[in-house]
Amino acid sequence: MQKYLSNLGIKTLNPMQVEVIEKSKLKGNILLLSPTGSGKTLAFLLPLLSKINPKIKQIQALIIAPSRELVQQIESVIKQMKSNLRTACFYGGHDYNSELNTLCDLPLILIGTPGRLVDHLRKGNLNFSTINFLICDEFDKSLEYGFEKDINFLLSEMNNLNSVVLTSATQAIEVPRFISFKDYLKIDYLHTHQPSKFNLHFVRASDSDKAEILMHLLCQLKNEPAIVFCNHRDAVERVGDVLNGMEIVYAKYHGGLKQDEREKSLFKLKSGSVNILLSTDLGSRGLDIDGIKHVIHYQLPLVEDAYIHRNGRTARIDKSGDIYFVLSKQEYLPDFVDASTVKEFILNDDFYIPQLPKYQTVFINAGKKNKINKVDLVGTFCQKGGLNKSELGLIEVKDYFSMVAVDRSKITQLVKKLKNTQIKKKKVFVAIAR
Repeated sequence: MQKYLSNLGIKTLNPMQVEVIEKSKLKGNILLLSPTGSGKTLAFLLPLLSKINPKIKQIQALIIAPSRELVQQIESVIKQMKSNLRTACFYGGHDYNSELNTLCDLPLILIGTPGRLVDHLRKGNLNFSTINFLICDEFDKSLEYGFEKDINFLLSEMNNLNSVVLTSATQAIEVPRFISFKDYLKIDYLHTHQPSKFNLHFVRASDSDKAEILMHLLCQLKNEPAIVFCNHRDAVERVGDVLNGMEIVYAKYHGGLKQDEREKSLFKLKSGSVNILLSTDLGSRGLDIDGIKHVIHYQLPLVEDAYIHRNGRTARIDKSGDIYFVLSKQEYLPDFVDASTVKEFILNDDFYIPQLPKYQTVFINAGKKNKINKVDLVGTFCQKGGLNKSELGLIEVKDYFSMVAVDRSKITQLVKKLKNTQIKKKKVFVAIAR
């Protein structure tokens, strides 16, 4: 475990994580209730990885998550831990044949969304009889999304379970009867008193049009990373049009976007190519992006659960953050928000459009399945593109495409130089990500 923590750059665990690890040695079944951003993923992964036998080449553990974003986040943490335990991900929007190929050499840990897992099971691609360990991360959300029948079916295919771990950031839903969960230990940190890590603010528009006030607020946040939440995807698009008009760069994130478009948006935010993400509540769970300083409720959350999870995108683990409510003349804070803790944020009379971020994202239409890796991309960008390594930022290589953060001042010339270029004898398309 110390090796894993070192690889993650973590020196100490918080009390919740310590208790989960210790209790996992004594009890197989655990119900973990802990606030969003408190480190639940690490709390269940550390004891799980210690139980996997690398010599047994079969699926030993299954992690079910309600969304593809959460699946990818869990996989990302495992990769950062460098456990060398073979892992595979199954979720909607992922290349189906690519998932089948991962089963040629069986993974020890399988992570997936309920619907895609059921699809593979019904087609005979998977065998769950070897699974000993099951984790249902954010199980309440899976049930809210209507996955109850799917999870019930998945459980019916697991005959050798030794332990089940359920996690949630709320107590809004009961444990379903179909989960074999009679003898379990409940670890509840939802009501543990902790000093608030949030500074709560509101800004009020003088008329019903809040877009101008939002733009004014974003300009005053000095390019610090922020997520702006709307209730509907059309609102995300409308706000985006306003920011476009002011030449403020941003990325958007909602269910109407294709999977690769959503991944580009997240990469832009993580890499510093943009500092503003416009999102629906789709982005309120499963996104663990380090350094988000501000969460802005442009449209007020409809329920407390959405409010909690939106806020959880900032002040993660041991950091602090700022929460803002953008209110029209007719709007008031929701009943579930303690108004006495929310202070008015005074906007300056003078404000300036933020400087463009240091990086911009380049898209390459080739990835892992084309035998391309990060070293290949660095070599191409430096040798053929004329860049120094210091002018490159974050790099991500997906199955069929890749993304590289490049110094904004160099990007136009880079794309020209790499027109019609080849990487490993494959002609690739290199362009500025839109």
